[in-house]
Amino acid sequence: MEKMFLVMFLSILFVLQACSAGDDADKEVVKDKEEDNKTEETGGALEVDKGLLNVEVTIPSSFMEGEDIDQVVADAKESGIKNATKNEDGSVTYKVSKVQHKEMMKEMKTNVSTYIEELVSGDDFASIKDIEHNGSFSEFTVVVDKEAFEGSMDGFATLGLAMSGMYYQAFNGTNAEKLKVTVNTKDADTGEIIGTAIYPDVLNEMED
Repeated sequence: MEKMFLVMFLSILFVLQACSAGDDADKEVVKDKEEDNKTEETGGALEVDKGLLNVEVTIPSSFMEGEDIDQVVADAKESGIKNATKNEDGSVTYKVSKVQHKEMMKEMKTNVSTYIEELVSGDDFASIKDIEHNGSFSEFTVVVDKEAFEGSMDGFATLGLAMSGMYYQAFNGTNAEKLKVTVNTKDADTGEIIGTAIYPDVLNEMED
């Protein structure tokens, strides 16, 4: 499942490559705005953050298990992310422009929404009737036909939702130690919450 979402990330790199050409042109405009900000903020006795135009994203090592991290870093650089670093703990840190990061988050949101639609409308998880979620994808409520759900393997869909939510949060700058996704299961007929799983706690408990 983790590999599926790593592939999703690599596909996003091609989007970044497409927008990188336009990013160079935007830098001139942003540079002018930055100069204006410097003037205004200096007058107010404030210092400008030198990282104002960039965003750092660190992907936890647990998301990279079984992957050739050196190759992942090389692919990222080829796709337009000039600053990609392999860390000692096995995690990878990307430094991208705010323009690139905005495109990345837009693409990830689209991918997660598409995945949710496929779970609801597809035939693989027939007991799932609807999926509700918050804006940060840190909480999902899976509305199910209780009887059909309990007699099936459709619970595996919650793992996919959890991984997609953690990936989205990670790319949005959430610290790896604070990555949490709550997946509730709700009976479509009664509205009763019949199950709650908090990730990655569930995965850690399975490994113990």
